Amino acid sequence: MNGNRKPWAGHAKGSRGYRGVLIGLTAAGVATFAQLYSVQGVLPGLAADLDISASSAALTVSAATLGLAAAVIPWSAAADRFGRLPVMRLAILAAVVLGLAVPFSPNLPVLLVLRFAEGAAMGGIPAVALAYLSEEVSRVHAAVAAGSYVSGTTIGGLAGRIVAAPLSDAANWRVGVGAVSLLAAVAAVVFMLTAPKQQGFSPLRRTDPGPGLGGRLLLNLRNPRQLSLYLQGFLLMGGFVAVYNYLGFRLGEAPFSLPQGVASFLFLAYLAGTWSSRAAGTLAGRLAGHGGRKTVLLASIAVMAGGLALTLAAWLPAVIAGLVVFTAGFFAAHSIASGWTPFLATSGRAQASSLYNLFYYAGSSVLGWAGGLFFQAWGWSGLSAFVATLLAVSAAVAAAALAPEPLAAPANPALKKP
Repeated sequence: MNGNRKPWAGHAKGSRGYRGVLIGLTAAGVATFAQLYSVQGVLPGLAADLDISASSAALTVSAATLGLAAAVIPWSAAADRFGRLPVMRLAILAAVVLGLAVPFSPNLPVLLVLRFAEGAAMGGIPAVALAYLSEEVSRVHAAVAAGSYVSGTTIGGLAGRIVAAPLSDAANWRVGVGAVSLLAAVAAVVFMLTAPKQQGFSPLRRTDPGPGLGGRLLLNLRNPRQLSLYLQGFLLMGGFVAVYNYLGFRLGEAPFSLPQGVASFLFLAYLAGTWSSRAAGTLAGRLAGHGGRKTVLLASIAVMAGGLALTLAAWLPAVIAGLVVFTAGFFAAHSIASGWTPFLATSGRAQASSLYNLFYYAGSSVLGWAGGLFFQAWGWSGLSAFVATLLAVSAAVAAAALAPEPLAAPANPALKKP
């Protein structure tokens, strides 16, 4: 930034730039998360087509999230050097190209390789989006803006599943996943056209004082509060993905016996997350001085546990209600944890967000797949017990390590550099 210019305060809520940031990041969230989870809605059909088990089919979800987890730190380093917006543009283009190739996979090994590469390309969006948002939006409205971005990711996740599954029933899983990739391409164009140029970014140069990439990562990993937020992402996302990975298999069996296309409409529960992710940021602001983010985070985990308990019923309306409550709780918790991460960072803001995403998607890959072992051995009750344990550990870590904080802390001069 030019030293003669007034320090950039960020786009104010209601301004054209603020709307551009939110619309652009929402579109990026749709493009990324529609592709990331499109196969989750067609897992039973994919398993039947490739003649593989439920847990093997779930590897197609894990491969992409593992690729994303592995790539977020390299993407964040590139964003520090070349800028947030250019990196996100490159990432979204690469992800769309790879996504269009996925439906042509001839077998499981090729499919897993393509999904891993696709996930690695997608990593440039979540690795950088919150750092871009925190630099371009007024700090006063940052938590609400972060909630808006997370709500956009829920729309993408929902679109990927709700589009792919019915088309898979009508034709096959390849048609369903291909249609989602085309939808992602349209969303990518919207992102390119609406996201405003970066004004709050200062490139990190090799000659700049301060720690290098490894040092910035270690500073965040050694911070107990940051580490506790990373564990929130790992544990909560792992439990969330485990529920969604295997719910379709459960609903295809007695006493439900639902066709895959019909069962996919339960993914409409994602709309609860679209609402709750924004509501959580607003509520945290209202509770400033009364626990703020910490209070909302712990309450959100409790909501997840209540929803999970409801899914144990053998009555479909109770399962639906439980899934809605569980989903709302998860996205409220994720909105708080992910939005809090860059503002706790005293150095390496982009790396702080990238570490959160690394833990988040590692949880999706490892725990989301591991839940299948419990499901195959003990059915839905076994998987539910596994997820309930993750929630309990997550709540205990948050209660012990996170100090109550108001929503808007005083500006920290150390945050002017990423």
